[in-house]
Amino acid sequence: MAKILFVVSGATYWVLKDGTRYATGYWAEEFAAPYKALTEAGHEIVVATPGGVTPNVDMMSLRPAMAGGEQGALELEGIIREAEVMRRPLKLSDVRPEDYDAVYLPGGHGPMADLSLDADVGRLLTGQLASGRPLAIVCHAPASMLATRIHGESPFKGYQVTGFTNDEEEEVGLASRAPWLLEDELKDKVGVDFSRGPVWEPYMVEDRNLVTGQNPHSAAILAERLEKILV
Repeated sequence: MAKILFVVSGATYWVLKDGTRYATGYWAEEFAAPYKALTEAGHEIVVATPGGVTPNVDMMSLRPAMAGGEQGALELEGIIREAEVMRRPLKLSDVRPEDYDAVYLPGGHGPMADLSLDADVGRLLTGQLASGRPLAIVCHAPASMLATRIHGESPFKGYQVTGFTNDEEEEVGLASRAPWLLEDELKDKVGVDFSRGPVWEPYMVEDRNLVTGQNPHSAAILAERLEKILV
């Protein structure tokens, strides 16, 4: 079975335009749905974060309204609680992409705060993209592509990509307060060919070995795609 690296944000807040610290972290569904599906399929999951810090779940993602009801929230909590790998993450600086069969990045607003600026993330994503091995990135985690730029050029330039849209950011009430918007930065600074589905609906884009998902509900279909690729 495959060994899959989950690169998870270690951020606990994101500084907004007015200097306010917005509490965040990784989004529960985006970790838990793929973790459950891939481990049940027999794959080994390894987690890495910047500095090896323990990842912080965005508590908003565990609210019943965000998790498909009370039962959904309890299920997500249970998966996260039992995921021992989240309590002993590797340092991203120690990780070599060639040691893994696939790499997956869950979102939440956390990646906007740390993965977008992390040189080790940039190195890892650049290496994984060039290797031809699967690279799956969902929701806000494509912010990590910003860290791959050298002299303004990213290896992701021209790739077909999706991610959390400006309209979805508007609906969660952060668009006007955010220092930058993911959709805009991916198009303007990375040079991706950005596409999108209906807001909050699962939507996935595949271009060569890169698979991206638009929003939290896209995490499950990314996991399904990874399972098929890794067979």
